[in-house]
Parts: sequence; structure tokens; C-alpha cells
Amino acid sequence: MSEKNLVKIKHPTAAAVCSGLELEGEALQLLKDDTAPADFLSQLIEKELYPDAVRFLAGALPKREATWWACLSARKGLNENSPLTDTQAIQMAEAWVYKPTDENRTKALAAAEATRLKTSAGWAAMAAFWSGGNISPIEGTVVPPADELSGKAVVGAVMLAAVQNGPEHVKSNYQCFLKQGIDIAAGGDGRAVQ
Repeated sequence: MSEKNLVKIKHPTAAAVCSGLELEGEALQLLKDDTAPADFLSQLIEKELYPDAVRFLAGALPKREATWWACLSARKGLNENSPLTDTQAIQMAEAWVYKPTDENRTKALAAAEATRLKTSAGWAAMAAFWSGGNISPIEGTVVPPADELSGKAVVGAVMLAAVQNGPEHVKSNYQCFLKQGIDIAAGGDGRAVQ
């Protein structure tokens, strides 16, 4: 993975991405002041520090691309037994990705709440809602979301999606989702990665 390939990551160093992230000890030991984001991500994946790699990539990607990644991950976990609320949550999050309007962002909140935030789909929709705008439920009061909230919701979506098909699939799910996220970071749409 080359630094030039990850065109969507605008941070000059991995340390610039990690300042607000909650990484585990081994991941922090790998972090050097001048490490390029692509190099740090490669190291995390090579050492199979998948949760840290997810946290890093969710923090490095722009909110719209990160939310799209959450949607792809959540969609992989859908099956014939999935509740309709999950499908709707992903659809609302995707609607915001396709057209990032305040109306679509607000609809994503209602869809996320319908899942009771117990599924990856619900967290994908929260990532869209927390992407910006006003999150206050009080009319006339404007409260912007903290900058890191959307990324944290993406982390929740990807991590829940990784574990929802049973422990025997966790590693392969993480590997697949990280490949999708890297493809998105490189300017792709992540769909071709399976």
C-alpha cells in the first residue's frame, strides 16, 4: 500500500490521525511521529491489530467515505432473518452518502433509533447523523456534533458487522472490511472487494 494510493486520507502523518483515537498499547508502540498513514495502517493489518486498524481508518477517512464504509460492512451482515429496521437504517445512511443533505442526515437518526443501536446498521445510520449539522433535539438550539462522533459510529458499525456472523468469521470479516476501507481510501467504492 503506497501513501500516494490513499488519496482520500488528507492527514500528513498517522500521528495526526491518532490524536483523538483510542488505540491499544501495541498499536501505540508502532506509532512514530513521521509515519505515513498508509504505512501505519499496513503495520496494524500485518500484526493483525484489526480493531485498531478499523479505528485508524475510520478516523482517517472523510466522514462521507467513512459512512459509506460502515454501510458496506453492515450490508454484508444482512440476511433473510435481518429485521427491516436494519435494511432501512442502511438505506437512510446510504441516502445521506449519495446526497449529504440535512434532511437525509435527520432521517438517518430516526432509522438508527429504530434499531435501538444494537446492530451495525444502526451505527452506520448514526455515522451519517453525527457527520455534521445540528444534533440538538430542542427547537432553536444548535449543537454541532463533536468531530470524532461520526468516526466512532463507523467503528461501531464495522466492529459489530465483523462479529455478527459468529466467531469463526471474525478474522475474515475484518480482513474483508479493511480491504473495502482501503479501496475507498484509494478513491474506489469498496464494492469490488469481497
